[in-house]
Amino acid sequence: MTDFAERYGPWAVVAGASEGLGASFAACLARRGVHLVLLARRLPLLHELADALRGDHGVEVRCVALDLGDADWPDALREATADVELGLLVYNAAMVPVGRFVDTEADALERSVRVNALAPVRFLRAFLPSLCARGRGGVVLMSSLSGLQGTPRVATYAATKAFNAILAEGLWHELRSDGVDVVACSAGAVPTPGYLRSTDRRAPGMLPPDVVADRTLDALGHGPGMVPGALNRFMAQVIRRVLPRRTAIRLMAANTRHLVDPRRP
Repeated sequence: MTDFAERYGPWAVVAGASEGLGASFAACLARRGVHLVLLARRLPLLHELADALRGDHGVEVRCVALDLGDADWPDALREATADVELGLLVYNAAMVPVGRFVDTEADALERSVRVNALAPVRFLRAFLPSLCARGRGGVVLMSSLSGLQGTPRVATYAATKAFNAILAEGLWHELRSDGVDVVACSAGAVPTPGYLRSTDRRAPGMLPPDVVADRTLDALGHGPGMVPGALNRFMAQVIRRVLPRRTAIRLMAANTRHLVDPRRP
C-alpha cells in the first residue's frame, strides 16, 4: 500500500465519485493512503462520502461539483487542484441512455457521447502533462464488456466504452517512457445503484464494486486492459475469439433486453 501511494499519490482525482463504482474507487484509494479529489454533480453525496473517508482512513478529501457534460469544467477542475500534486486520474463517470436508439432523445444520446468519450479526452489532456513531467503516475479508464461488440438497447454507451478501451491502449504505449501507467477496466455488470435502477436481475459473473475497483488498481502497470472476474475474462475471450460477430451481438441483446431507463416514468 505504501508503494502504491508513493507511485500513484499523493493525490488522485476520481471523476464520477458520488456513488457506485466511483465511490468504491475512492474508498479503495483512501485505504491505500492516497488523498482524494472527488468529482461529480451531486455535492451532498460527495460530502457524505468525503466525511466517511476522512474518518475511516485519515486522508484529505476535496469535493468538486461539476457537470462533465458542460463545456468549461476542465478550467474549474484545474483551479480546484492547482495546489496539490496529482498522481492518479480515474475516469469513472458515465451516462447510459437505455432503449432503442431511434426512440431515445437526441439530447440524451449526444450527452452520453460528451460525458463518456469527449470528457475523458479533456480530463486526460488537462492533467497528463503534469504526470509526464514528474515521471510517474497512472490513469484508469472504465470500459465495459458491452464495448467488445455492438450492444442493443445501450448502443451509444457501448460505442463510447469501446472508445475508452482503444484510447487506453494507445496511451499505454505512448506514456510508458514517461513513467505513467494506463489501464482500461472492461467490467461486466456491476451492482451499482445505477445498474439496480435499470434492472433487478443479477448477471452471471457479477462482482461487488469494491472488488472491481481493487482489482483494477492492482492491474496498473501490468498492461493496457483488464477484465475483473474469471467468468468475465472467459466470456471476453469467447466473444473476441470464438463467436461470430453477429452471435456475440445477439448474446448481448439477450442480456440487455430487460434493462429499463430509470429516467423514464
